[in-house]
Amino acid sequence: MPAPAPAPATTTQTPATPPVITGPGDRSVLDRVLGKALTQDEAVGIALETQPSIQARLSDYLAAAYRVDQAFSPLLPQLTGSATLARTKSASSSGASTFRVSGTSVIVTPGAAQTSSSIREPSENTTMRVSLSQIIFDFGKTFASTDAARRLADQAQEDVELQRQLVTQTVKESFTNINFAQRLIRVQEQAVERAQLPKSDVARAEVDVANARVDLIRARNAERLARVALNTAIGIPADTPTLVQDNLVYQPIVMDRTQLLTRALNQRPEYKQVKLRVSEAEARARRAFRDFFPDITGTGFYGASRFDMNEIWEVAVSLSWTLYDGGNRIARFRESKVNVEAAQARVRAAALDISREVEQAQINVTEADERIQAAQTAVASAQENFRLAQGRFDAGVGTILELTDAQLALTQAQNTEAQALADYRIAVVRLERALGQR
Repeated sequence: MPAPAPAPATTTQTPATPPVITGPGDRSVLDRVLGKALTQDEAVGIALETQPSIQARLSDYLAAAYRVDQAFSPLLPQLTGSATLARTKSASSSGASTFRVSGTSVIVTPGAAQTSSSIREPSENTTMRVSLSQIIFDFGKTFASTDAARRLADQAQEDVELQRQLVTQTVKESFTNINFAQRLIRVQEQAVERAQLPKSDVARAEVDVANARVDLIRARNAERLARVALNTAIGIPADTPTLVQDNLVYQPIVMDRTQLLTRALNQRPEYKQVKLRVSEAEARARRAFRDFFPDITGTGFYGASRFDMNEIWEVAVSLSWTLYDGGNRIARFRESKVNVEAAQARVRAAALDISREVEQAQINVTEADERIQAAQTAVASAQENFRLAQGRFDAGVGTILELTDAQLALTQAQNTEAQALADYRIAVVRLERALGQR
């Protein structure tokens, strides 16, 4: 679905105060923004480069990718080295009773036992060893854990794309809102000029001018707020005097309604994420099932001990198997099976939500399209009515009430047309977002 092309650039009044530089990287971005009217595509491009929320999601994805390596690492050899140097000083004691042998009997002489003690000279003992362990077979436990970590990393990657799409949508809507506010400013400025035309009813003329100025103030404030939203979405200081090109034009789009839902399910990162959660839950279920089996590990060390560094070594194969743990593994396995069922249900729920969003978005596009046609017809009629009313009033055959009503009707028709154009552009942006495209 092609996006509507922007119209020629227009400018409006902007704050004269320079923006506040908040970081060392802002200046290069501001140089691309200041002094020119941005197109919508340029604004989106800057936002995708500088928006901190996207950069944060990228860092989250990299962290999740590193956790995949962590999950796989137990399958690789584990090598450690150790060295111990000890200096020991100890004491020993001994005791004995006096006895004599008489014939075949042993006669113990009563009395206190005799004891002796000695202090051994300090001794040094040195031990150095290098140990190696390798899981020989763990019945796929590590592979299942690695698969679950990989699915989490894939979800984090889709979260990056989701954030990019949300930022793109915000930029496009803010861009349109600025143009909408600028269009209202021009309409209200024309309304003020019309209200200031000479009239016989001075009181009514003053009321018309005051009302037009109030609407003009509101339109200018709406433009400032929309610019703040755009600057924030782009990732630059909120008070930057950003200029934008006018994109508030009507360009019809062609929609193949039969293919929209299929495209959305293939492209929406949220739907990909819930499907990845099913794979993650299944991997965790496999890991929980394999916990019922033993681990077979090979170990060995080589080193030397004592002051003369006599060689020491050992090679062993061990099997560890938890035979009973109070039902903990059974409970974890049952929990993992239920989590798989829940994840599958969320996939179906996500598909329904996406279907609803796509249908609502295309209905809104159609509705805004129809409103534009009606509004443009109303503007043409209101302009002709105002021209006739002004002519009758100048000729002295029309009343001030008739002229004022014609002025108000023209202003309202122009506002309605601007609102319909803005709604159409935003409806197109939201349809693109519903389809999962930037």
